[in-house]
Amino acid sequence: MKLIQLAPLCALVAQTLLAQAPVSYSASPDVDRVIEEAIKEDRIPGAVALIGQPGRILHFKAYGNRALVPSVEPMTLDTIFDAASLTKVVATTSSIMKLFDEGRIRLNDKVTVYLPGFQGGKSDITIRQLLTHFSGLRPDLTLTPEWSGYETGISKALVDKPVAEPGERMIYSDINFELLGEIVHKVSGVPLDEYARREIFLPLGMKESMFNPPASWKPRIAPTEMWKGAVLRGVVHDPTCRFMGGVAGHAGLFTTAMDLSRFATFMLNLGQVEGSRVVSPLTVRKFTEPQTPPLQTTMRGLGWDIDSPFSGNRGELFPIGSYGHTGFTGTSIWMDPYTKTYVILLTNSVHPHLRPATTALRAKVATIAAAAAGIDVQNVNLTGFNELLPARAVGRTVETLTGIDVLVQERFARLAGKRVGLITNHTGLTRTGERNIDVMLAGGVKLTALFSPEHGISGKEDQENVANAKDDKTGLPVYSLYKGEDRTPGQSVLKGVEVLVFDIQDIGTRFYTYPSTMKNAMKAAAAAKIPILILDRPNPITGLHVEGPVLEEDKLSFVGCATLPLRHGMTMGELARFLNEEDGIHARLEVVKLKNWRRADWFDATTLGWVDPSPNMRSLTAALLYPGIGMLEYAKNYSVGRGTDAPFEQVGADWINGPQLAAYLNHRMVPGVRFYPTRFTPAASNLKGKLVQGVRFVILDREGFSSLRLGLELAVALQKLYPGKIDVNLNRNLIGSNETMEAIGRGEDPRNLEPKLQEELQPFLEKRAKYLLYQ
Repeated sequence: MKLIQLAPLCALVAQTLLAQAPVSYSASPDVDRVIEEAIKEDRIPGAVALIGQPGRILHFKAYGNRALVPSVEPMTLDTIFDAASLTKVVATTSSIMKLFDEGRIRLNDKVTVYLPGFQGGKSDITIRQLLTHFSGLRPDLTLTPEWSGYETGISKALVDKPVAEPGERMIYSDINFELLGEIVHKVSGVPLDEYARREIFLPLGMKESMFNPPASWKPRIAPTEMWKGAVLRGVVHDPTCRFMGGVAGHAGLFTTAMDLSRFATFMLNLGQVEGSRVVSPLTVRKFTEPQTPPLQTTMRGLGWDIDSPFSGNRGELFPIGSYGHTGFTGTSIWMDPYTKTYVILLTNSVHPHLRPATTALRAKVATIAAAAAGIDVQNVNLTGFNELLPARAVGRTVETLTGIDVLVQERFARLAGKRVGLITNHTGLTRTGERNIDVMLAGGVKLTALFSPEHGISGKEDQENVANAKDDKTGLPVYSLYKGEDRTPGQSVLKGVEVLVFDIQDIGTRFYTYPSTMKNAMKAAAAAKIPILILDRPNPITGLHVEGPVLEEDKLSFVGCATLPLRHGMTMGELARFLNEEDGIHARLEVVKLKNWRRADWFDATTLGWVDPSPNMRSLTAALLYPGIGMLEYAKNYSVGRGTDAPFEQVGADWINGPQLAAYLNHRMVPGVRFYPTRFTPAASNLKGKLVQGVRFVILDREGFSSLRLGLELAVALQKLYPGKIDVNLNRNLIGSNETMEAIGRGEDPRNLEPKLQEELQPFLEKRAKYLLYQ
């Protein structure tokens, strides 16, 4: 096996891990350059980078500052960092490894074996599924209203309802590791922090790694974000862990680069450091090999990330089979067992405020480190296929009741005696297929006015302006909310309305216009000082999957009413709550919630009848493809299938070679989808009447499929194969992000771009969490 050669390493003198005082070694000008650029661009305040192999440090240097407020302090090699989610692997997973090694925990045991109160004692979730994030549990506990105490946090985690079936899909979840930390506590008899320090940290010589560090460490600790008017320093950044008293299985550890290098040496030496064996080699190999269910595109070990949307810190050259993890505060570690090389990059990118994730920087540093590393051994799998079969996914079918169905059950009590204005279209049907207009009138509701969105009350209009009309059956006036610049309910009409009701089926994509109509209605209701009632309907492409990029402020329009990601994962009711507060509308808002709907439910799980929400949205498959396919729709020389029998399920142009494009995209191995050449002639919209070539999409695995990834792959493919044919800038209001458009323009690999965009969703996800209504 070759040792890494980071130029200029010819004169490098190895520094052993036993040195008392850390000494700076700058072995790579390229590492220096990319980190210093990140500091200059204010992507991080400072960093410590350590690249090494067992017994040798190859690059060790501090950059920039560890504190910017209240005063500037330079970064030092011995700076102590809030490790954030590195806690999951360095403290919790290693403790589970130790207990597993001793035969005190089995991976396929149900969680209830160790925590009998979990889910009332009735759950099939296993230890393995907690470790791999395939348990189906939510990303984190609800934090509002505020609560406190470790026991309170664990009691909440024990009863938090899953949003997916065990083994169905990966949901990165802090709750998984909060439970694992408690399992360590129950099995060992001591809290996680004590057990990890006694059994892992001290045997490895990690003397500067602990939870709730003492006050004497504070001057060396890198501060994080402002909280309640002061900078967090020595107090954990993660709010859930903070509520739990600073000790939890998912966050809370403070550590240094040198301590993490000892830990990396322990892992790469298969369980030992300096002759001291902590766990067996087979246990290390077991935990760092792929452990996710069969047929999944995400590859994770037990605790460790191998190849997933979160593994950007692998870079572009470390092989699959290497492993690592990241932390929200800006920390990361990656280890390659083939070259026995580790890369540690510690930053406090959240100081003194949140910044975009450091995904790109982590990837660059890892790629530089791996560029000259030799690979001369073969991986040996220890985990058999049948061992993973208990984790297979289970489907779900329910009878979901929409908001209008709930009103029918309530006999319209919320609307009794009030003059009602109804914003709706052809999608406003009950479970039994009756129009909301008809059941309201039959139920005694005083409907005084109807309002229609884009495509009109019948959903058949497909032009820029829709005129006012009358409802054929009732004779009620229908006021168009898609007429020129006039897209808001008029105050003169609302004078005769005491409550405004909104009932339209959305499809869960940022640039669909029905949310803009809803937002305008909320503003009009607020101005008229009348309440607005949102009759909720399912997000047909689930409320679980969220995909970037987030729309930038300067790109707000009717096809992007808020700074939302491409696929926002909210129902209309949840979105209304989000808009009402985040956009300062402050309408008197009420949401009539769905019954029998979970965030993980696709539309087919609801057993509701599909009604085309708009003339060209003709299937659930089209709705799933739409966020990615629609990204380039404003290019006039390009068809997304409008005017054909399969809009958004195929794309084409008279300059595309169908077989060539299909072969290119299939070679890219885009998760969950395949491509085949096609020819079609649009009867309307772009390229009307022209025979074009293109590709059609076949969804193989909708859980593993990312519409964002498909959109990026398609955009980059068109740029590479047919340079200059697509004007990406025309689609700026659809793509929503200058950085993403620039990345597409320069042909950046979507494999790298997608994880970066997904990681940058964290601030949005944190805002979104408090407006969600369903588990």
